[in-house]
Amino acid sequence: MKKQVALLVALVLTVPMAVAQATPLPGMPPVTNPNDIYAADGPNNLSPVVASFPERVYVPNHTSNTVTEIDPKTFKIIRTFKTPAGPQHIVPSWDLKTLWVNDNEGNYLTPIDPMTGLPGKSIYVHDPYNLYFTPNGKYAIIMAEADKEMVFRDPHTMAIKKIVHVACDGLNHADFTADGNFFVATCEFSGKLILVNTAKMSVVSYFTLPSKYLNGKFLPTYQHMNAADIPTPQDVKISPDGKTFYVADMMENGIWVMPADHFGTVSFIPTGVEAHGLYVTRDSKFLLITNRGEGSVSELRFSDNKIVAKWKIPGGGSPDMGGISADGTQFWVSGRYDNVVYVFDIVHGKFLRSIKVGKEPHGLAVYPQPGRYSLGHTGVFR
Repeated sequence: MKKQVALLVALVLTVPMAVAQATPLPGMPPVTNPNDIYAADGPNNLSPVVASFPERVYVPNHTSNTVTEIDPKTFKIIRTFKTPAGPQHIVPSWDLKTLWVNDNEGNYLTPIDPMTGLPGKSIYVHDPYNLYFTPNGKYAIIMAEADKEMVFRDPHTMAIKKIVHVACDGLNHADFTADGNFFVATCEFSGKLILVNTAKMSVVSYFTLPSKYLNGKFLPTYQHMNAADIPTPQDVKISPDGKTFYVADMMENGIWVMPADHFGTVSFIPTGVEAHGLYVTRDSKFLLITNRGEGSVSELRFSDNKIVAKWKIPGGGSPDMGGISADGTQFWVSGRYDNVVYVFDIVHGKFLRSIKVGKEPHGLAVYPQPGRYSLGHTGVFR
């Protein structure tokens, strides 16, 4: 494929990781299908915990300091409520019972009851830009971007258990290995990836992503890039077979591909301008990539790592973060700089409509979704 893997970088030192260790992370629910770690996320495969929750799309409007709730069946707004300053992402809890609004500028987490859609009392948490949960549900992990910290907390009370300082800027997104023993996190403003030991709550290694501008000379595929551009890693997602990490890169306009058993060995696939969010389809066959700078969504086929389609927003847009409907037919995405939410038809591979919301909508959550437990972000389920 001409556009695929224009660059392969071998580090002087790479860090091996076992793809499937003999002992998974203690307490993690067992993987039901080693060939598809998302097997529990199939269409309408709702846990009894969430089966009675009404279908809603929860949209954090970062600049408006509000959350908008949308009925996905009617596309109508149900309510909008205020939150503390700067809501970034709406995150399902590990036990699926609560949605957490990350108010990172106001330094609060605000719980939402998904049965009623109503907010509860906010809990003081410093700099909660993003929120994840260890696969065994033992800890919540606050990605404190401005503080340069990963803060491991009690997943219910949010009491601090351990603070891990990181030597990079822009800590934000993450995903876990199939066995749960490690996770890879991104540092957006340093162009770095971090490998973290889950149980030890400690950083194992750092890796600086390469720029496509190497040795003062552009590679042929990238002649339109600016020499000052540096990698800006965003969302992370592991493949259904647990063998590959994908990392969106907003400045490099594509995704890095990294073997899960060799941290720091990467290849590159161009997808579109400002590649940002990554989402696995309900059949575990495709990865959806939001290209925020060009108003499109690229569809990558896992079986051969080929981009097989691109869905464009008429007139352009700024697709950022979102989620897939429980039945797998729709992809809902925030329009970060257009104050709208986009809806895509996954079945027919096309843009469906937009819905006006508040200012600067960011990490929206579609809820409920299939899965046994949540790893966090806008809804990463296994």
